[in-house]
Amino acid sequence: MPFSDIIGQTQSLAVLKTALEHDRIAHAYLFHGEDRIGKRLTAVRVAQAIACEGSGPAGHDSCGECRSCRHIESRTHPDFFLIEPDADAATPQIKIEQIREIDQQIIYQPLISPRKICLIDQADRMTIGAANALLKTLEEPPGHSLFFLISGRPSALPSTIRSRCQALRFTTPSRTQVEAAVILRRELPPADARFLAVLSEGRLGEALTADVKEARARQHEFLSLVQRPSLLSIGSLLSAAESLAKTDRAADALAWLARWIRDVVIVAVEGDRDQLLHVEVLAMVDSAAEQANVDELLLLLHDIEKMEQNAARHLNVQMALETILLRLRSALTSPSPAQPA
Repeated sequence: MPFSDIIGQTQSLAVLKTALEHDRIAHAYLFHGEDRIGKRLTAVRVAQAIACEGSGPAGHDSCGECRSCRHIESRTHPDFFLIEPDADAATPQIKIEQIREIDQQIIYQPLISPRKICLIDQADRMTIGAANALLKTLEEPPGHSLFFLISGRPSALPSTIRSRCQALRFTTPSRTQVEAAVILRRELPPADARFLAVLSEGRLGEALTADVKEARARQHEFLSLVQRPSLLSIGSLLSAAESLAKTDRAADALAWLARWIRDVVIVAVEGDRDQLLHVEVLAMVDSAAEQANVDELLLLLHDIEKMEQNAARHLNVQMALETILLRLRSALTSPSPAQPA
């Protein structure tokens, strides 16, 4: 597939296309930005444009159909290498052995393509040893080599690595762009496309792969936690927290609670309702917003975000979820400062 399937990213694509047109591709790029917004896909498309054996449009795109394009897409091209963390590991990392293996391959001339291309996904997950090994290659790269480092956390990469790459920042596509892509590629109804676009917060890759029925089922399940009868029953909240913790769904619950709280805050401060996720239960959101203590909800959102960032630190998830639910109960069932007691 050519560059036309990349949504948004106009500025980054313009830089890359100009470099392709004038044969001024750098030896290493760092594509950074939010997860699942097209960074890895763009790197694959550039690799295809370089290796394409067909007649790509205007000479700086790929045909998407020739042998090289298909082999890069399927990761079987002899001059295209993909390195990524082991997703099944308890702590996914890119290890030094993976980098050393690439170092041994990259020094040889390409077999088919004009360049040997290495895509390192989630490059910020390299161990210190792996990063040091890659640095040696980036300091004196073979003339035929091309590296793409993909990262959602570029600050986690050593500055010595970042300084040897041309950095391109990828931005989150607009919600309307994501909606249009979902409608076109998945042929979903506009309501479902909007739901996925808002739910994914512009992460196009997530919107294009998420199971909409499953997502709506989870939404309805977690909405039961914030219905007023549930909030008024401390016993129900504690039981729900225990059940969610036992089934390893506490993190999912926190994410959905955060989305609900954001919607309530938006309505309470008379913000843009077009940004709401829970539009199908707008009356419920309005009712919650009337009773909401906005200051408490904003502090709760901040603390949920901190919990999500520290998820790998072996928190007592049941206790954390209990605390969040009880604080949410207080924020949504007590009179707000602007209301008489």
